[in-house]
Amino acid sequence: MSRRGRSRASTAERRVAPMTLDVAQLCAQLIRFDTTNHGGGESAGEREAAEHVAAVLHDSGVPATLLEPAPRRTNVLARVPGTDPSLPAVLVQAHLDVVPADPAEWSFDPFAGEIRDGFVHGRGAVDMKDMAAMTLAVLHRWHAEGRRPRRDVVLAFVADEEDQGHHGAHWLVEHHAAHFAGVGAAISESGGFSFDVDGVRLYPIGTAERGTSHLKLTATGRAGHGSRRNPRNAVTALVTTLARIAAHEHPVRLTPTAEAFLEGAGKALGVEVDLDDVDGTIARLGPAARLVENTVRCSTTPTVLQAGYKVNVIPGTATAQLDVRTLPGTVDELVATIDSLLGDGVTREFLEHQPPVEAPIDTPWFTAMADALRAEDPSAAVVPHCLGGGTDAKAFSRLGIHCYGFAPLLLPTGFDYRAMAHGVDERVPVAGLEFGVRVLDRFLSS
Repeated sequence: MSRRGRSRASTAERRVAPMTLDVAQLCAQLIRFDTTNHGGGESAGEREAAEHVAAVLHDSGVPATLLEPAPRRTNVLARVPGTDPSLPAVLVQAHLDVVPADPAEWSFDPFAGEIRDGFVHGRGAVDMKDMAAMTLAVLHRWHAEGRRPRRDVVLAFVADEEDQGHHGAHWLVEHHAAHFAGVGAAISESGGFSFDVDGVRLYPIGTAERGTSHLKLTATGRAGHGSRRNPRNAVTALVTTLARIAAHEHPVRLTPTAEAFLEGAGKALGVEVDLDDVDGTIARLGPAARLVENTVRCSTTPTVLQAGYKVNVIPGTATAQLDVRTLPGTVDELVATIDSLLGDGVTREFLEHQPPVEAPIDTPWFTAMADALRAEDPSAAVVPHCLGGGTDAKAFSRLGIHCYGFAPLLLPTGFDYRAMAHGVDERVPVAGLEFGVRVLDRFLSS
């Protein structure tokens, strides 16, 4: 394979002696590979990071397969056999790509992978090279101690999650589904982290996520001179439609996950829960409201506008794009609502449509995750959680796999973890990573 492409990691770092591995170093090493995904197929590429992961797996006694649907868009697949093949397997999936980082906005080099002041610094520290590093650290520990899990642990370190997954999870599901045979559940990003509310530590485990339906609206009118009356102005038709959409108040739709979150968080925080007044209940949750406020309604957010080419010319068409997020069971209702808000001469089309997903809460999987967290933090208040955005769970759920957000971290009080993903000066606490390794070890060994 060609070694072209940007990478901050040396060749020596790609092969690390097993006994020198620790989770902070693993995370830092992964950060040093610039795997920036610019979207639209433009990417630095995941190849070197994937080769590094495969080398670490090899040193931990786990053979790996590298697959590329396009040059440098590399995925790593592996399987750790369990001692009881009759048990359903568990999938650990983590993406290796990251969103762009402008060094001018950061107080440190986004791809230097520094470890200082108790943190690992760099792009991908929490999204989600931390989870990749914790998983690798668990596998290394098993190898060093001669241990095996009870059930098969299937591994997928994938490309392209930060765009549309066409070179990563969705491609693997379409072309390599056999690798995931026998998998009953999957874990990945955006859950299992501590969230401190006045001394109470909530641990939200992702059991659902809103669907992503990006829409394009096109208004068609009559082109003409800007000085003349024109009742068929495409720009006017578009902006009045957008004003109606922006002003529309979407109704509360409580999914099983959101209802269980409100009940669990309310009990842990001593807050009155009134499911007939969801907004009032959320207001009483204080800082914990941030974990649920975006997931009790659908949303339709205008984000891109395009119209015109000269100030004195009325264009014949005008377009807008909407970031639409749907809750489980609401897709048809929401699309019908949007259609009712469209003005004359305005049409819509899907640019992307990934439906919402929801995994059951009352399962041995969720119980095992909660037990693993409480074993390391006895005061943990574990609650289900619906993600406002999306992950590669949308791909793997197509195979009938129950997907959970479970990348456990114990975070310092006041640390704004949710601002780190895609944010400036991204970093993750070393102690939190070490906690996550212990929790993952317990869960994956169970």
